[in-house]
Amino acid sequence: MAQGYRPDRVADQIRQELSELLTRGEVHDPGIGFITLTRVKVSPDLQVARVFYTTMGDANERHETARALERATPFFRRQIGSRIRLRRVPEIEFRFDEAIASQDRIEQILRDLHEEKRQRGGDEDDE
Repeated sequence: MAQGYRPDRVADQIRQELSELLTRGEVHDPGIGFITLTRVKVSPDLQVARVFYTTMGDANERHETARALERATPFFRRQIGSRIRLRRVPEIEFRFDEAIASQDRIEQILRDLHEEKRQRGGDEDDE
């Protein structure tokens, strides 16, 4: 039971530390724009931390952000190692959170359908 709990605690600590690094502007890569860390999943053996994020912009801007995060990964890992007491600092993998993007797309479709229905309802009133 303790093993399932510890990866969650470590994941929360990593998310908190990475968020602080990003919000304080300690990362000086212009490719890292406005990003939001949505969640961190740490493997049961604490060897890999998958950091899920979202960002504003189109596919090209998302690609630039992904490349900038990849360049900054060694810096992030060093910072995590100095801030969190772990025997071995996990490898960090950044991944775009497709679940959030899909949710936004569904919400946009629902808004469009609602607007279309409202306009059709308004047209009928004009007749």
